[in-house]
Amino acid sequence: MHYLITGGAGFIGSHLAEALLAQGHQVTIIDDLSTGRFENIAHLRGRPGFHFAIDTITNEIVLDRLASECNAIYHLAAAVGVNMVVQRPVHTIQTNIMGTEAILRVAARYRVPVLIASTSEVYGKGVRIPFHEDDDVVLGPSIRSRWSYAVSKLVDEFLALAYQREVGLPVIIARLFNTVGPRQTGNYGMVIPRFVEQALQNQPITVYGDGRQTRCFCDVADVVRAITGLMGHPQARGRVFNIGSTEEISIEELAHRVKAVTHSNSPITHIPYDEAYAPGFEDMRRRVPDISRIHDLLGWQPQITLDETLIRVREWLRHEHAKHATTTS
Repeated sequence: MHYLITGGAGFIGSHLAEALLAQGHQVTIIDDLSTGRFENIAHLRGRPGFHFAIDTITNEIVLDRLASECNAIYHLAAAVGVNMVVQRPVHTIQTNIMGTEAILRVAARYRVPVLIASTSEVYGKGVRIPFHEDDDVVLGPSIRSRWSYAVSKLVDEFLALAYQREVGLPVIIARLFNTVGPRQTGNYGMVIPRFVEQALQNQPITVYGDGRQTRCFCDVADVVRAITGLMGHPQARGRVFNIGSTEEISIEELAHRVKAVTHSNSPITHIPYDEAYAPGFEDMRRRVPDISRIHDLLGWQPQITLDETLIRVREWLRHEHAKHATTTS
């Protein structure tokens, strides 16, 4: 098989590319490096069956050629991270909706199956826990740019499923819940790499809000196993799947777990949401997935514990620090 990965130089995309190559497939990635890093895929250069294009997915001439040569598409390219959403809402909306539409249009031209990476953010202010794929969603007002990401990804889902119904394009929607692991950076608001980086530097670990909000963190290796399984299963097409861990932890407790794993002396401090992001910022108190649908189809469930993931992130960041020290010395 020959797979095209949009956003393939990103955190998840680079791990997915590695896994597919290890399985003997051909992989082509396209990434404009706006949030992805070429360093994430540099070690794949020269590997048999690996190709890359540094370009935007809205360049339809390039995208058309790449899609015509592949058997399936993983669409991971998106504007991501709370910081990006709050600071650049126009970029967020345009990138997510226009980018996905470009992918679906060219995929339909060649009848290439597409897996769309969506997000737990689409559940908005929902209070029914755990979140099920068929639950109603409650979103905040349009005056809060924080919700533009959720709305843009929900439009992506509607658009993909409309292509399935109207033109017969095989699509799969994967709603990812807080994917974490090596190569993820804290530059866009991702909490675990930010906490681990602060702990390794013995800087204050900054918890936003009161720290009692809870999340479920899933290792990228488990997520890759889930999305490759869905792509290969014919009964996954036309359906929406939650992918995530069900191990719920408060952000305050996460900060203490990071301190323990890194043996850090960092103090834990709290920063109000208004200072961290923007006045009137709204957050979800809990975000827990119901993963029974993907488990029933694939038998999938997470295998890597949170502490194991924290160790993996710690070791990756230590390696990055050592590499940087070598290149600057």
